[in-house]
Amino acid sequence: MSIMKKGTALLLTLVLVLGLAVPGLAADKAALQAAVDKAASYMVNTVKEPQVGSIGGEWAVLGLARSGYEVPDTYYQDYDATVEAYVEACKGVLHQKKYTEYSRVIVALTSIGKDPSNVAGYNLLTPLGDYDKTIWQGLNGPIWALIALDTGNYAMPQNTSARTQATRAMYVDEILSRQLADGGWSLTGTGGSPEPADPDITGMALQALAKYQDRADVKKATGEALACMSAKQDAKGGFSSWGTPNSESVVQILVALCELGISLDDSRFVKNGHTLLDNLLTYQQADGSFQHTADGSGSNQMATEQGFYGLIAAQRARDGKPSLYRMSDAISVGESTSTGPAKGAGLEGKNAAVKTVPITKPGTTFGDIIFSSEITAIEALASREIIAGMDDGSFKPDNTMTRAEFAAIVVRALGLTPKANGIFSDVPSAEWYAPYVGTANSYGIVGGTTAATFNPLGTITRQEAAVMIARAAKLCGMDTAMDSGAVRDTLAQFEDYVQSDDWARPSLAFCYSAGILSQQDLSIRPKETAKRGEVAQMLFNLLGEANLL
Repeated sequence: MSIMKKGTALLLTLVLVLGLAVPGLAADKAALQAAVDKAASYMVNTVKEPQVGSIGGEWAVLGLARSGYEVPDTYYQDYDATVEAYVEACKGVLHQKKYTEYSRVIVALTSIGKDPSNVAGYNLLTPLGDYDKTIWQGLNGPIWALIALDTGNYAMPQNTSARTQATRAMYVDEILSRQLADGGWSLTGTGGSPEPADPDITGMALQALAKYQDRADVKKATGEALACMSAKQDAKGGFSSWGTPNSESVVQILVALCELGISLDDSRFVKNGHTLLDNLLTYQQADGSFQHTADGSGSNQMATEQGFYGLIAAQRARDGKPSLYRMSDAISVGESTSTGPAKGAGLEGKNAAVKTVPITKPGTTFGDIIFSSEITAIEALASREIIAGMDDGSFKPDNTMTRAEFAAIVVRALGLTPKANGIFSDVPSAEWYAPYVGTANSYGIVGGTTAATFNPLGTITRQEAAVMIARAAKLCGMDTAMDSGAVRDTLAQFEDYVQSDDWARPSLAFCYSAGILSQQDLSIRPKETAKRGEVAQMLFNLLGEANLL
């Protein structure tokens, strides 16, 4: 769950939404339903294997679970199994300092009717009973602790190891104490500070305070914050953060109004006839995704997940249902009844040497992937030590990848044992990559550039990567065979398919048909060098399709 704060707050990861009032001036019922359906379809097809993470995880699950959109139970069952494995790998400690990690997972589990007090034997509610550790990361801590605890009306957990046992009142008081002079809140601002309020953080603070309006001080602070945000709303009905109009800021205020039971048609939040919902819909693209900004920046998964649950909040309010965070009507997902291989156990026909790679470094991320479309894939692989970042702590998703690096991550991804085979004269046994190249070659995943050479430091093209991934898929038990007609029909949708080499086309067609490469792409770009982020996404998709996540 992540709410993005352009700038410093980009590093925070969490967010949710709730309900809204019937739109009058806002988009009509049919338009809203169409927008929801497009966004839900996009989400199901994009986040096929939801992970534990701020993007491509909890927020996608939450939006879908609260949308009423028809999603197979197995989708949620698989997510639940992923959470169990993740929590077990962490030994119940999702993060030493960022307690919003617990809040985000609690919210998602509650939305699918699962019990966050018993996940792989660990109680994820307990950390939120530690007041000092919860507020350590700033205002986000108490905000999301309240939201998470209130989604299921959970009792405040008793944390016997806490220096200060938390209460709900303490978290409410902490939020109130940070209110700025203008009536709103910011991520780092202190009480009465003259710095301007930020719509994202103000919206989240209002969401957390929505259920405490019986307190006079909360009601007063809420009124001041609403007046502040009404004044900050622009002529198009939207909001800006760090000087830039964006969809996420709109979502957070929209959700706040829904939680407070305030109609989106409330005159305080209608500018020149434009409501928050009207403004949010201007960011949605034809495929259902959302842009972060309206300047043609393209879809962004973080913006899409927030935009999606913003629509759900509006829809639930329109239909008179409990809001996003009031989960008395949460769906109930039963235990899996599948008779096939267990989640993550691989396919029945896989090579016996292929093994599921466990999570060993949960929570691994990189500062330069926050707006990368491959963030979920990169984080999932990094948490399993399949792929690593640079020495400076970045990932460089747009950098190219060498043939040696590719061999290494494929071998790690399949859980194969690295072992040099001495086949190639340009792969000295003393080099770090020799065992990986040897194993990848021995299993038929990679070949040489000649009979005797591998060119380990050379880069790989997209079509070469597809060929190697297809060979890995076959090792995983997937049927990669396609007749010439199916290959032609699959690739004909791409105008540049004729630029691919004949030897690569069957593998390219397989990768597109299996969802390893996206058929939403407009072109193949077969001879362009493959980038680190692209390769991570392909491998992540392969592991998902091969039941190895």
